[in-house]
Amino acid sequence: MAQIRSVSGHAMVPVNRRREADELRRLADAVRAGGGRALVVSGEAGIGKTALLDHLEELAAGCRLVRVTGVQSEMELAFAGLHQLCAPMLDRLESVPPGQFDALRVALGLVVGPSPDRAMVGLAVLGLLSEAAAERPLICIVDDHQWLDRESALVLASVARRLGADPVGLVFATRDSGGELAGLMELQVSGLAEEDARALLDFGLTGPLDERVRDQIVAETRGNPLALLELPRGLSPAELAGGFGLPAMVPLSGPIEESFRNQLQMLAPEVRRLLQVAAAEPSGEVALVRDAVTSLGIGADVESAAGQTGLITFSDRVRFRHPLLRSVAYRSAGSAERRAAHLALAGAIDAAADPDRRAWHRAAAATEPDEEIADELERSAARARARGGLAAAAAFWQRAAVLSADPARRVERLLAAAENSLQAGAYDPALDQLQSAETEVLSAVQSARVNLLRAQVIFASHLGSEPPRLLLKAAEHLTSLDRDLARDTYLTAWMAALFAGRRAGDADLSGVSRAARALPPPPGAPTVADLVLDGLTLLVTEGPATAAPVLRHITKLFTDAELGEADHLKLGWFAQAAASALWDYEAWQTMLRHQVQVARAAGALDRLPILLEALGMSVAWDGDFTTAATLLAESEAVCDVTGTTIAPFIATRISTQRGDHERVLPQLAAVAEDAAAHGQGIAESWVHWNRASLFNGMGRYEEALESAAAAAQEHPGLYVSLWALHELVEAAVRSGRPDLGRDALRQLSLSARAGGTDFGLGVEARSQALLSEGVEAEALHREAVERLARSGPRPELARAHLLYGEWLRRENRRTDARMELHTAYAMFTDLGIEAFAERARRELAACGANTRKRVVETVDPLTAQEELIARLARDGRTNPEIGTQLFISARTVEWHLRRVFAKLGITSRRELASALPSADGTEPRLDEY
Repeated sequence: MAQIRSVSGHAMVPVNRRREADELRRLADAVRAGGGRALVVSGEAGIGKTALLDHLEELAAGCRLVRVTGVQSEMELAFAGLHQLCAPMLDRLESVPPGQFDALRVALGLVVGPSPDRAMVGLAVLGLLSEAAAERPLICIVDDHQWLDRESALVLASVARRLGADPVGLVFATRDSGGELAGLMELQVSGLAEEDARALLDFGLTGPLDERVRDQIVAETRGNPLALLELPRGLSPAELAGGFGLPAMVPLSGPIEESFRNQLQMLAPEVRRLLQVAAAEPSGEVALVRDAVTSLGIGADVESAAGQTGLITFSDRVRFRHPLLRSVAYRSAGSAERRAAHLALAGAIDAAADPDRRAWHRAAAATEPDEEIADELERSAARARARGGLAAAAAFWQRAAVLSADPARRVERLLAAAENSLQAGAYDPALDQLQSAETEVLSAVQSARVNLLRAQVIFASHLGSEPPRLLLKAAEHLTSLDRDLARDTYLTAWMAALFAGRRAGDADLSGVSRAARALPPPPGAPTVADLVLDGLTLLVTEGPATAAPVLRHITKLFTDAELGEADHLKLGWFAQAAASALWDYEAWQTMLRHQVQVARAAGALDRLPILLEALGMSVAWDGDFTTAATLLAESEAVCDVTGTTIAPFIATRISTQRGDHERVLPQLAAVAEDAAAHGQGIAESWVHWNRASLFNGMGRYEEALESAAAAAQEHPGLYVSLWALHELVEAAVRSGRPDLGRDALRQLSLSARAGGTDFGLGVEARSQALLSEGVEAEALHREAVERLARSGPRPELARAHLLYGEWLRRENRRTDARMELHTAYAMFTDLGIEAFAERARRELAACGANTRKRVVETVDPLTAQEELIARLARDGRTNPEIGTQLFISARTVEWHLRRVFAKLGITSRRELASALPSADGTEPRLDEY
C-alpha cells in the first residue's frame, strides 16, 4: 500500500493508491531524466487529489517545486494564478527573449505597456520555466485548477502542450478535465476500495458505530475520502448509532458541505465571523485579514481559538482545511455580514498598492448603484485589459454596469463587457451581456452596436449560415449612423458570406455585395478599406471585366512596400482575393507571404493559422510539399497554443496533389460532413474541388465532372469555384459532355482575360484546346505550355504537357506525343504527383514507349517539424528565435536539432545548407514565407 495522506490536514493513513502513486512516480522520474511531462489529476471534490499532490512532493526528491492553488473568489483577477507560479522565479526573467520578457512583465502587472498577446505570454512562461529548470528539474503543481482565473488557465494549458526537452513537470488537479485541459494525459482518481474506505472511516471516528451504519456510510460515500472523514463529524452520537440523518444518494459535495455547515454552527460566533472574513479574501494575506477583523472588533484571542478548531490555520498564509470549507464559510454569512466583511477588507487594502482588489471588495459591499465605485471598476477593467486579461476586464465592466446609476452609462458598460468577453472567447457571457443591454432604453447607435456585437459573436463562434445575415443587418443599421463602421461591417459580412456559401440564403455574397454597393461614398478620398470593399463587391455584382481595374489597384497596393502594417493586418486577408480573382498567382503568393510575416511579427495568432493554411495550400499547389508540410507544422503549433480548430486545407491539398486517394478521400469526407453540419459552404466547395482534381488524375472523369460542377457553382469567379472551372472542362470533355465544358470555358475566359496573366490565359488556352480540333487545338496546346512555363504552379505546366501529349497520341503523332508525355511524366514524378504520373505512364505505354513504372518518393527522412526547424536554423535563426515562432523552448529546439543532425549525418548548423538542398536551387528562405 502507498502510504498517502488521505485528506489535506489529516494524519497519515494507509490508503491504497498504488496506481496513482506509480503514475506520479513515473512523471517525477521522467522530469529528472530531462523530459517535459504534463499530467491532469481529475476527480470529484474530496476524492484525494490534494493528497496525491502532497505525495508527489515527497516523490520529487532533487527537484525544485512550485505550487499554485486556484481560489474561487480570485477567478476574476487576471493572471492571478500565473503570478503565484512565476513569483518565485522572477530572478530568471531577464533570460527570457525581449518580446516575451515584455509580454510577461505587462501580464503580471510589473510594468505598464501594450496589451500582450496570450500566446506570447505563454511562450514567456515556457521560457521562464525552462530557464528555472536549468539548475535542477522543476515540477509545478496547480491545485484546484477549476478555480484559476481564465487567463492563467489558458496560458498554463498552452505551456503544458509545449513541454518538450525541458526537465519540467506540470501537474494539474481539477474536478473537470475538459475545456482547455482536454487532450492532456489524465489520471482519473476514483473512490477507495471498500476495505480502505472502512479503514479510513474507522480512523476518523471518535466513538462506536453501528455496523449497518458503517456499511451505509461506505456505500453512500462511494469511497470518497473527504466524505468518509467529514460526514461523521456533523452527526450526533445518536445518529451515528442508529443511522438517522445520513445523507441520501446525492452528489457528494452536498452532504460534505452540510457537514461543514454543521461544524461551523457549533463554533463561537466570533470564531465563525473570523472564518467568514478570511473566506472573503482569496489572497490569504495574514496581515490583511487581521487588519480587517480588528476593524470589526475581533481580538487576537479569537484567531488562536479559530486555529484550535482545525478548520483554519494562520502561518505564512491563511489556509482552510479544505477549499470546500472556505466556500461554505463564506456562504454561511448573511448578506449584511458578507457586505461588512468586504467593506472591512476594502478598508484594510492600500488603494495605491492594490486598487483592483480594493475596488472588487467595495463593489461586493455595495447595496445600491454607486458611480464612484463603478468608475473605480472601469479603471480596473482598463488595467486588466492592458495586461491582456480580457475575461477579467469583462467581469469588471459587468460589475460596473450593475452599480451604474446612469442608464446610458450602464448600457455602455454592458457593451464594453460584451466586447471584452467576445475577444476573450467567452461567447455565452457576451450574449448574456448583450441581452442585459437590450433590457435598457437604447439609442440608435447603441442598438446598432448590440446587433453588430451579436453578429460578431456568432461569426466568431461558428462559421455557418447565420453570421452573414446578422452582419448584413448590422451593417445596414449602421449605414446612417457610422459610415466607416458600416463599411468595416460589410467587409466582415462579405467574408462571412464567402465562408457560408450558398447556405447563406439571401445574405450570400450577391446579397451582401448589392447592399454594400448602396453605401454612401466616402466624404473625401477613398481609403484602402473603401477600395477593397469596392473591388470585391464590384467583382460579385458586375463581374471580373468591370472589377479588374480596381482589383489591379488593390493588388498593387498590397504588393508594394509602402502600405502600412496596420492595413495589412486589417485588410490583407480580404485583399488577396483580388489577386486570386485575376489569376495573378505570383502576386497572390507574395501577398500571402507578407501577411504571414506581418501576423507573426504582430503576434496576430487569431488569423495566423488560416493565413498559414492559405499559403501552405498555394505552395502545395506548386508541388513544393516539403515547404507546405513545414507551414502545416507551424499552423498546428499555433492552433495548439490558441485552441483554434481549422479544416485541414494543407494536409488535404498535399494528399490530393500526390494522388494519395486512400488517405485523402476519407479526409475529404470528414471535412464535408463537418462543413455540412456547420453550414460552411466554402469548405464543401473545397472538398469538391480537391475530389475533381484527384479524380481527373486517376482518370475517373464522371466522378470528377460531378465534383467539379458542384465546386464551380458556389462562388462564381472566386477561389475554388474559379479554380474548379478548368477541372470541369477537362472532366466534361473526357466524359463526352462538351456542352458542359463550353459553359465552364465561357466563365473561365471572363476572369482569365480580365486578369491578363500568363497563368490565367495559359489555363484558358489549355482548356480551350480540349474543345478544339486540328491546327487550332495544337496552337492552343502550345500556347498553354508557353504561358504556364512563365507563370503559375508547376503541376499546371505538367498537365499542359500531358494534355498536349494525349492529343498528339490521338492524332497518331506518336513520336511528338512521347516527347510531351515524357516531359509530363518526369515533372509529375519529380514533384511526387503520383496519380497524374501514372496517367502519363499509361499514355506513354500506349505510344509504345518502353517506360517502367517509377515509384514516386514521398517520404522525407525528417518529420515536418524537424524539417521546419532545420530550415530555420539553416537560414540563420537562433534557437530562441525558432522557439518563438514555433512556441517551444530553446532547449526543445536544441533537442530537435540534435535529432536532425543524427538523421542527416552532420555535426553542425553550418552543414545544413548542403544537407538540405532545394529541388531546383531556387528555394526561398523560410523567413520569406
